[in-house]
Formats: sequence, C-alpha cells, structure tokens
Amino acid sequence: MKIYAYLANVVIFVHLLWILFLISGAFWGVRHRAVKIVHILGLGYAFIVNLFDFYCPLTRLEIWLEYKYSPSGAYTGSFIAHYMEKIIYIDLPDWAIFLLTAALCAFNTWIYLGKKIRRKN
Repeated sequence: MKIYAYLANVVIFVHLLWILFLISGAFWGVRHRAVKIVHILGLGYAFIVNLFDFYCPLTRLEIWLEYKYSPSGAYTGSFIAHYMEKIIYIDLPDWAIFLLTAALCAFNTWIYLGKKIRRKN
C-alpha cells in the first residue's frame, strides 16, 4: 500500500529533524527549560543506544514501514528520502559513530555549562 511509503518518508524526515535537534538543541535549550530537558534526555538516550548497540525506535519503524510497502526490499522510496537516509545512516564503523555521539554530548554539555558560568559572572 502506498500509505506505508508515505509514512516511511514522514518517519525519515522526523528522524532527520530529531538528529538535527540533538546536534543543535543546546542553543535553543539554554533559553528554554523544557527544551533543555528534552534535549538532555534525547542525548542521554542516543548515548545509551550507541553504547549498547541498540536500534533507535525510529529506525525500527522506518524498516517496518518500508517492508510493509515493499517486502522484496527493492528501492521504492522518494528521491529526497533516499538522500535523507544517506545523512541519517552514515556509513561509518560503530566505534566512530559512538565517538561522534560522545563528542556531541561533550559539546552540548560545554554549551550548557558555559552559559551557566557566564550567568554567574
């Protein structure tokens, strides 16, 4: 059914937005407490997912929706979704992905702590 292809593309887009939020959310989170809480929890979850080699729930949902649309596994997605997947699923070894995740967590911690230190002065 075509609806599964549409839903898979929506999930891919949401997944990309989530990754962009994890990368840059601290800039928004330093001004908004609710965003900061969601951002820190998301970073912690991403770190745990990478540390223990779990699958992200969005990845599982994408795979399920794509399978429901095309059980043969043939590429049937949209052009844009195809390239969004290339960004989301970077072809790097697991240890490199883990190091990038750890660096992202450290960078965001630095942003949050730096803002807190500047406020005290």
